Amino acid sequence: MAGAAAWAVLLVAAPLRRYGLALVALGVVAAQVSFLAPELAAAHPVPAWVAAAPHLRLLDANVDATNPSMAGYARQIRTSRPALVTLEEATPPQVAELRASGALAGLPHQVEVDRFDPAAFFVASRYRLGPTRVVRHAGIPLVVETVVHGPFGSLPLWVVHTVAPLPSSWRLWQAQLGLVARLLARSGTHHLLVVGDFNATWQNRGFRQIVDAGLTDAAAARGDPFAMPWSQPLPVVPPLVRIDHVLVGPGVAVPSIRTGPGPGSDHRDELATVAVAVRPPGMPGR
Repeated sequence: MAGAAAWAVLLVAAPLRRYGLALVALGVVAAQVSFLAPELAAAHPVPAWVAAAPHLRLLDANVDATNPSMAGYARQIRTSRPALVTLEEATPPQVAELRASGALAGLPHQVEVDRFDPAAFFVASRYRLGPTRVVRHAGIPLVVETVVHGPFGSLPLWVVHTVAPLPSSWRLWQAQLGLVARLLARSGTHHLLVVGDFNATWQNRGFRQIVDAGLTDAAAARGDPFAMPWSQPLPVVPPLVRIDHVLVGPGVAVPSIRTGPGPGSDHRDELATVAVAVRPPGMPGR
């Protein structure tokens, strides 16, 4: 929406000879094009195999550990009816509120990393999960690795949340992105779904290394380039940065993705339809 507004202002202000306003809008447009150029260049059509493949609906959100109410997320889960919910910063009281609301009744398979800080995680699924392990870096949970077992077979899932790079954790953030990239290079990306808050954009070298390991960024491939998830509480200004990502390896595709309201959080959430190709006979799972 911010991108569309800048373009609209430019198109209206210039003919009306509001040159000062037009110049500001032109600067915003130029910055947007430069900032988004790598993502825009990554767009490509939905693979042909998707039409016949099993699908699941995903809701991924950084709910904000200080969020005072999960009522908005409970309503969203009941309305959108995802088969898989992945939450970063979901503390035990927030998870308990979701459970008490009944919104998770259709998502009985759950993994929780119990913490009362932004390193908390929660995964809820319609389908069986496991085996599960938590990858930590510097003692902080960084990746929840599990497997979703459904009509599409076994789908490896990684839920990622790095620390924020500022104000004092730049080196730790870089190290965490580097560790994720090394783990991907070691394990491979085929039939892999990776989601979460990377606190990084395509302009960050560490995030580009993660994508270059063999992953497709769903929003870059076919999402709205101006539908950014962060940061939404800024006065007047809509979200301007994409630091939350849905990434897929070969054999997995996202035919549609959009941002949701992120009620009570500084992040909008991601709602995606995920398609999983049937594995060829004899092809091993993870």
